[in-house]
Amino acid sequence: MEYQLTVIVPVYNEEDNMEALESHLVSFFQTSSLEACVLFVDDGSKDGSLSCIKGLCNKISDFYYISLEKNSGLSAALKAGIDVCNTKYVGYIDADLQTHPEDFNMLCPYLPSFELVMGIRTNRQDSGFKKFQSKIANSIRRSFTHDGVSDTGCPLKVMHTDYAKRIPFFTGMHRFLPALIQLQHGRVKQVSVHHYPRVAGVSKYNFRNRLVSPFIDCFAFQWMRSRYINYVIKDRSL
Repeated sequence: MEYQLTVIVPVYNEEDNMEALESHLVSFFQTSSLEACVLFVDDGSKDGSLSCIKGLCNKISDFYYISLEKNSGLSAALKAGIDVCNTKYVGYIDADLQTHPEDFNMLCPYLPSFELVMGIRTNRQDSGFKKFQSKIANSIRRSFTHDGVSDTGCPLKVMHTDYAKRIPFFTGMHRFLPALIQLQHGRVKQVSVHHYPRVAGVSKYNFRNRLVSPFIDCFAFQWMRSRYINYVIKDRSL
């Protein structure tokens, strides 16, 4: 089958979420306007996540996986998935099910007009302290990037794959996807999506990687932006 969309699902120690994740992904397949497949990226999980992933891929023909040699972080897992993707569009969702794959159906209709379509979490089901940290982090990031995005941390995004493949790789890259698409003169659309409380597994985020690391990464983004190379091939013989 010729797929149009690859949904990348980075996984790190999410064994308890895999059964519910399967159900939601299959539900999305049944309603999607695009022929879609799933690419799990196991980021060196230390629990039974990889075994669960292999079982799902053996069970469902539209599920595929790659496994990283060691835990390398969300940016690395996402970049690895993009590197092996060969469909026109590439999506991304976390395995914690705080956003649901079915909401890709609210993003995909905008893909003909925008190079990145991303969710904004409405009625966010997180603690007040967690939401406060995210609000501060988003404010700091916007002051550096001027990307106009209100919720870059929402783990529900769809991109044109050719744009995604040109995104420069660095730790923390996932926090700057809208700005990195805009560097290529790509257009970004924000769409309100549902948000749910985590019901299984443990969050991988804390004060340091929600506030301190993103602040440091802003300087890395500024340096990279000032040296970013953007080109368009005019003609070719191959």
